[in-house]
Amino acid sequence: MSRQSQTLSFIASTAPEAQMALEELVRLYGNVPPADADILVALGGDGFMLQTLHETINTDKCVYGMNCGSVGFLMNDYRADGLHERIAHAVENEFHPLKMTTTNEDGSTSTALAINEVYLFRQSYQAAKLRVVIDGHTRLEELICDGLMIATPAGSTAYNLSAHGPILPLEAPLLAMTPVSAFRPRRWRGALLPNHVCVDLEILEPEKRPVNAVADNAEVKSVLHVRVAQCTDVTARLLSDPDHSWSDRILAEQFSN
Repeated sequence: MSRQSQTLSFIASTAPEAQMALEELVRLYGNVPPADADILVALGGDGFMLQTLHETINTDKCVYGMNCGSVGFLMNDYRADGLHERIAHAVENEFHPLKMTTTNEDGSTSTALAINEVYLFRQSYQAAKLRVVIDGHTRLEELICDGLMIATPAGSTAYNLSAHGPILPLEAPLLAMTPVSAFRPRRWRGALLPNHVCVDLEILEPEKRPVNAVADNAEVKSVLHVRVAQCTDVTARLLSDPDHSWSDRILAEQFSN
């Protein structure tokens, strides 16, 4: 089926600008419930897009976002005219999120998916102390830091970038492992990992140095062990304008001030 003839559902964040855009687009194009639509048009900022992608994982629905927020890195520019034509010519991006599996202090386990990153951070004034194991091999016997994240290419320009991690091209089969305020080893600045590896993070001295873990916006408190691996049987689908693709945006970000 041509994308130009597919049904659209418009959804918006609570921001006033997004709500005004929602009213305008529904007036121009009509609206169907998200469950009945082929394509969801998300109006808001990057946080709303991330939320929408999580909600549409493995539904075969594509998400086309238009920026009604601040940064809007994940979004296309907002324009009300010619929407069907823009969607018909959009580039489709498929992403396999990371799966975070935690063993927790209370004996429970939990799982969550991350399109951007999995992040561990200290819960108290004490620095976190972690052991880093990759595919069964201990790579860092002891890492003392405020936090540690594993970012996908899609998430490499988010928190990872603010922590001075590398920007990854969208097509790169890599993950960025980036520390936050590493104290020991003092000179360690992170690593690039193949995206097929399994990463185990063991929390050392958890009673003295409690650690929380986050997969995008799903937080688990007081974890003892975290496993991170790409979830290849789960897919999120996003549409971007061909003259404003994610690949172009990531490339341009590496040359910006």
